[in-house]
Amino acid sequence: MADSVPFTDNFSDLSNTQGYQFEFRCERCGNGFRSAFQRDNMETGRSVLRTVGSFFGGTLRDLSNSADQWRYDRATNSPAKDRALAAAVKEITPSFRQCRGCGDWMCQDQCWNEEIGQCLRCSPSVAEEISRAQASAQRDQIWDKAREKDWTSDLDLETRAKVTCPGCGLKAEGGKFCSSCGTSLALKVGCGGCGSEGNKPGALFCSDCGSKL
Repeated sequence: MADSVPFTDNFSDLSNTQGYQFEFRCERCGNGFRSAFQRDNMETGRSVLRTVGSFFGGTLRDLSNSADQWRYDRATNSPAKDRALAAAVKEITPSFRQCRGCGDWMCQDQCWNEEIGQCLRCSPSVAEEISRAQASAQRDQIWDKAREKDWTSDLDLETRAKVTCPGCGLKAEGGKFCSSCGTSLALKVGCGGCGSEGNKPGALFCSDCGSKL
């Protein structure tokens, strides 16, 4: 078996103390493909050894401790893990293609353009591009047509809007009067001279007595 192994940047090591397993990911859509779990027969023997060592102690306990140390060593590369990874790659490779355009590994089912021989990121599907362009143009035309229509003709833009009714305290939905209690929603500007509250927002002088507001 070759020493070099592909899939070095798009897989996760899911191995545990019982065996080896790896997950390979498409570098376009992110879909994952897990290799079959490969049970480590040597670890099974070590588990038995640790169990026996707990009863008899001595040399068997020392061997058990060595087995525990081996569990930590599994986190690093080892010939056993390399062999397991190579077998996993051989199992998973038929589901992937490596694009010569970008060099990334892509899943064959969803992200590969078989007609062109490249990934869909480098050589998008013509039908998919047309569909995306049509959807984008349709969205832009909807916005353009919506801007052309007058959506404010039935709105009161002269009266300062309030979001809370001063009478009942509930949320106001707009208009001149509260839909819950009928209280006027018009913003009142009081005059310090005559006490009138009929002045419009923004007025500089009272419309009843001429006092400065």
